[in-house]
Amino acid sequence: MNRLILVAALLAASCAPGAAGNGPRFRLSANPSEVIAAELGFAQRVQTKGQWTAFRDTAAPDAELFAPQRVKAAEWLKGRADPVVPVTWQPLAVWSSCDGSYAVTRGAWQGPASSGDFATIWQRQSDGGYKWVLDMSLVQTSNSPPPEMVAAKIADCAHGATIVPWSPPPTGTDAQQGFSDDRTLQWSSSVAASGERLITALIWNGTSFDEALRIGG
Repeated sequence: MNRLILVAALLAASCAPGAAGNGPRFRLSANPSEVIAAELGFAQRVQTKGQWTAFRDTAAPDAELFAPQRVKAAEWLKGRADPVVPVTWQPLAVWSSCDGSYAVTRGAWQGPASSGDFATIWQRQSDGGYKWVLDMSLVQTSNSPPPEMVAAKIADCAHGATIVPWSPPPTGTDAQQGFSDDRTLQWSSSVAASGERLITALIWNGTSFDEALRIGG
């Protein structure tokens, strides 16, 4: 935990005035340290308040999750009893749009009988904090050891980012696309009729998009 807090402090310093180079001033709104703090606070709240209680408390009003099909979080979580032994997790990487309106985190989770990877889309709220709008967890047979530092990347603030066209999904697949207010962070999520799920994210490098995240299949 102390390691993650230290990383968050370093990220905050990197977003201070003067750290944005020659980019537009709105680059200063990107705050990956705040996203990490939200993720850590979410994980801690699971332990102190209960798993599904914490999910309800930290979700945006229109949040969705996969169970395994896409569902509205508020409806799925309503009245759901907290498990006796909650899951634990750690953020491993965060990608933020240049304007900070949205961010994506990836991490590892551990439960009583299984473990795996997760990806979460975070939306900045009017008070400057973040709530999650999309969450997906996958069971994996093995996990890589966590890195020494949480990786963080902010999209380049060079103008020119536009919505990336995407191919129509296969018949029977529930697929959606999302993007930050400034279009510098974009993602797609899909779930097939079989339950197979996928989240991908793209981040603007100033001239084109790089794939930041691909989880699922």
